[in-house]
Amino acid sequence: MTDVAPDPAATPPQSVKVVNLPNALTVLRLALVPVFAVLLVQDGAQDHANRYWATLVFGLAIITDRYDGLIARRTGQVTEFGKLADPIADKALTGTALIGLSVLALLPWWVTAVILVREVGVTLLRFWVIRHGVIAASRGGKAKTVVQSLAIGLYILPLTGALATTRWWVMAAAVVLTVLSGLDYVYRAITLRQTSARAMRAAAARRTAGPSTGTRTDTAA
Repeated sequence: MTDVAPDPAATPPQSVKVVNLPNALTVLRLALVPVFAVLLVQDGAQDHANRYWATLVFGLAIITDRYDGLIARRTGQVTEFGKLADPIADKALTGTALIGLSVLALLPWWVTAVILVREVGVTLLRFWVIRHGVIAASRGGKAKTVVQSLAIGLYILPLTGALATTRWWVMAAAVVLTVLSGLDYVYRAITLRQTSARAMRAAAARRTAGPSTGTRTDTAA
């Protein structure tokens, strides 16, 4: 089984309407980001009611993240807008949560930095290999997303005592998965650029052309 998945929108059987349920869920997630941010930082996170509401909004946004891509692939409603907006919405939600928690001194800045650097790096790698193919999410990447979302949710909640300790270990696991899945993505991106059909055609063309001698024979009399 290969880790490289074909792009479902690369050769669409027919035009797909931009206004559809998957894209609506993505737009909803984007719209929830500022609402979540206000609830999280309002009153310096001292109001526990606001933090519970922030957790609820964050959870709702995560649910839309789970289903927009799933519905789009299963119903053939993948669009260029969705391919662009979905990762933007994901990064906006996660980045806002992490930065907000660090600003409130609830989460160390180094944790936020590690996760955001990984996410930005993976996005840049996607652009680097886009002409060669699309790398499917690995088990590690999916596990990272689940554990990371759970950890962020636990940090948003006003927990104390043993539960507050538990969330630290969950976040530690999220950081480990973030780093390992990021390294795996780098390896698979490099492999894809070397073994894709495009790379094979380029290699074959170079072999056919042969080495250049840098000389030219003029047979004109």
